[in-house]
Amino acid sequence: MSASTDLLVDAFGRIHEVVEEVVDGLDSEELGARPDGRANSIAWLVWHLTRVQDDHIAGVAGTEQIWTADKWHEAFGLPFPAEDIGYGHSRKDVAKVRGLGAELLTDYHAAVHEGTVRYLSTLAVKDLGRVVDRSWSPPVTLGVRLISVVADDLQHAGQAAYVRGLLGR
Repeated sequence: MSASTDLLVDAFGRIHEVVEEVVDGLDSEELGARPDGRANSIAWLVWHLTRVQDDHIAGVAGTEQIWTADKWHEAFGLPFPAEDIGYGHSRKDVAKVRGLGAELLTDYHAAVHEGTVRYLSTLAVKDLGRVVDRSWSPPVTLGVRLISVVADDLQHAGQAAYVRGLLGR
């Protein structure tokens, strides 16, 4: 590993810490609570951010997603196709992510986090410049994709923390 990949490991570790803190001690009803009845729930936010990380890391690593490889899609039992990561979900879709326990959410996230760290440990600085998506202009490099996942996940983790704060009011 290099200093750059060490920083990425640290960034993904921070996401993992927030996820663990946000769901700790909450029951499935609290995890599924939606401020104003329409906002995203903690369960949906944690599921979605973990699905994005799993999908995007598997994509750049050229591996199967942990979601399907380890049968997490079956354990969650959500009414979505296995490839669904929550992007573009409607309010009705968000409402379908319910009845999930903290342990299920954190165990899946931990598995994805471990897979992410394992993948990052294989990288050298030169790998971060590799183009991984030519459908954008300019094309997206591995480094940019990884930072994009970190940014997206941190935003959703922060949203989940905010929702948790509202639960305590």
